[in-house]
Amino acid sequence: MAIPITYNIRNLAVRKTTTVMTALGIALTVAVLLAAFSLVEGLKTAFEGSGHPLNILVTRKGSDSELSSNYPRSVFNDTKFKQGIAKDKKGDPLASLEMVTVITLASEEFPEGTNVNVRGITPTGIEIRDDSKIIEGRWFTPGRREVTVGSSVAKRYPSAHLGGKLKFGRGEWEVVGVFDTPQMARKSEILTDLNQAAGDFERTEVLSSALIRATDEVARQALINDLSYDSKLNVQAKTEKEYYAMQTSSGDLVKYLGTFVAFIMAVGSCFAAMNTMYAAVARRSKEIGTLRILGFSRVAIMTSFLAESLMLATLGGILGIVLVLPLNGITTGIGSNVTFSEVAFQLRVSPQIMVRGLVFALFMGAVGGLLPAFSAARKQILVALRQI
Repeated sequence: MAIPITYNIRNLAVRKTTTVMTALGIALTVAVLLAAFSLVEGLKTAFEGSGHPLNILVTRKGSDSELSSNYPRSVFNDTKFKQGIAKDKKGDPLASLEMVTVITLASEEFPEGTNVNVRGITPTGIEIRDDSKIIEGRWFTPGRREVTVGSSVAKRYPSAHLGGKLKFGRGEWEVVGVFDTPQMARKSEILTDLNQAAGDFERTEVLSSALIRATDEVARQALINDLSYDSKLNVQAKTEKEYYAMQTSSGDLVKYLGTFVAFIMAVGSCFAAMNTMYAAVARRSKEIGTLRILGFSRVAIMTSFLAESLMLATLGGILGIVLVLPLNGITTGIGSNVTFSEVAFQLRVSPQIMVRGLVFALFMGAVGGLLPAFSAARKQILVALRQI
C-alpha cells in the first residue's frame, strides 16, 4: 500500500522555510546551467541559421576563415565561369569576390572597442544576399566611401548609426544605410564597396574569398567537389551554412565553464537537499513508526520520502527556469576565435533547454533524497516510536 502523495505535500508546506531555502539553492544551480546553455544555444542558432543553402564560400586551401584566406583575383576569374553557377537576369554568373577585414569600434559596453567585421563586396554580392533588406537609408554606392551596416552593428555601436562616420582604412566612411536579415551572423557585419575597401587596405589583388550561388542542390555538391579538387586553383569550398556552423566553437568555452560551475553548485545543492531530508527523517521518527504500525511497508516509506525529495527538486527546477526566462531574447555579443571579431546574437531559452534544467533538478533531488529515504525505511518500529 502506497502512502498518499498529499502526505508529502503537507510536510513540505509545514516546513515552508526549509522547503523554500532548499528549493532556492536548487533553482540557482539550474539557472546557472540554463544561462550557459541559452548562450550557447543562441550562438548556435545564430551561426547554423546563417547562410543560403545554395551559397558556396570559396577560400584559399588550408585557411580557417575568410580573415586568414588569401584569395587572388586571378583565381576568382577562373572560378566564376565554372559549370553549375547560377546566372543573374543579365546572364552574368552569381559570383562575388569579397574582402574581409576587422576594425575596432567603441560601444557603451566596451568603450575601449571591440572587433567588427568589414566586408567589401560587389553589387553581385548584394544580389546574392537577397534576404538582406534595407530598413534605414540605402545601400552604399560603389566607388564611394560609404558603408551599409547590419542592424546589430547599428544597435550596439553609436558611431554606426545612420548618418554616422566610421574611421578605418585611410579615412572616414559615411553610414548611408542599415540592413536587416533573418541570419544573425550577417547582422554583425559592415558592408562596403570591394574596390574602395581593397584600395584603402592595399589589397587590390589578393582578397579573401568568393561567394557563389549554385543552380540547385545537385549542382552545389558537384561544384564544391570540382573546386576543392582543382589543383590549379588551390582552393577549398564549402556551403555557406557549413562555414558559419564551424564558428559555433566560439561558445564551447562558455558551455564548458558554465557546466563546470553548475556541477560544483549541484554538489552543494545535493548536500542541501540531503541535509533537509535527513532533518525531516530525524524530526519525523514517530511518524515513521506510526506509518509502519499502520501497515505501510519499508518500500512504501522509502518511496514516499524519495518522492518528497523529488517534489522539492521539481519546485527548485521550476524556479530556476523562471529565473532564467528573462534572458530569452536578450541581444549580446561574443568574440569569435575563428573570425577574431564580435558576433551579435540573442540568448535563447528553448523548450529543450528548459526540459534539460528540470531533468537536472530531478537528478539532484534523487541523489540528495535517496540516502535519507533509505535511512527512513530502515528504522525499527520501536526505536522510531521512542525517539523524540
